[in-house]
Amino acid sequence: ELGNGESVVVKAAGGAGETGGDAQGLEPEGFMLRYLTEKTRVPVPRVVYCNESLLVMEYVEAGGGIGGDAEEHAAEILAELHGIGAERFGFERDTLIGSLRQPNPWTDSWVEFFRDQRLLAMARVASGAGRLPAALMKRIEGLAGRLGEMLPRGARPSLIHGDVWSGNVLVEAGGKRIAALVDPAIYFADSEIELAFITLFSTFGARFFARYNELRPIDREFHGTRCEVYNLYPLLVHARLFGGGYVGSVAESLVRLGF
Repeated sequence: ELGNGESVVVKAAGGAGETGGDAQGLEPEGFMLRYLTEKTRVPVPRVVYCNESLLVMEYVEAGGGIGGDAEEHAAEILAELHGIGAERFGFERDTLIGSLRQPNPWTDSWVEFFRDQRLLAMARVASGAGRLPAALMKRIEGLAGRLGEMLPRGARPSLIHGDVWSGNVLVEAGGKRIAALVDPAIYFADSEIELAFITLFSTFGARFFARYNELRPIDREFHGTRCEVYNLYPLLVHARLFGGGYVGSVAESLVRLGF
């Protein structure tokens, strides 16, 4: 609590969230929160101060569970966010997913961007950390060579939050509205990758998807191969950070995709 009575949340680098030698500092998170504040209407905590080792944010009042009304509100927030476009895929700088770097070079092709900067890049990070067996890496490389047959050629760049799981969703007391979405991992992507991640950990359910579909119709072909392919990226992130069962989940997903 500050001298003026304002409550803030202070996040310091080097805590439990910083896993391994490839962890990044806190400045990118502060940048992303400020970007969302300035460029969008996504509710996020206001950044009070930020450098590589310290991030000070306003305290957001929350405490509700994710009810159906909150799901619909989240759909409205994300549908509007996904309506913000760009000329190419990527971002003006590298960002973070959790504590790991997300490379974002501007790229004309979504297939090329997802292949090189998401799937293969994170697989190599996980492999380099000893978390991904060589045989699994080879299977991922086989899939990477076939992505042009699996992903939409007509994808358009949309700004995404990038890490919408329940721990990053703060809900107002009563469970009806989203108070804030925290820990962003922003870049311009095919918006379906955001929807896929929401299904991976069941962040939201049927009411979210029904409302989102009203605002931004979801291609019927999303539910299937594309969703499975996109979720390999967060599974690889988790495999790098935590190992264990997530490595098995990557292997099982590859089997379902025929690799």
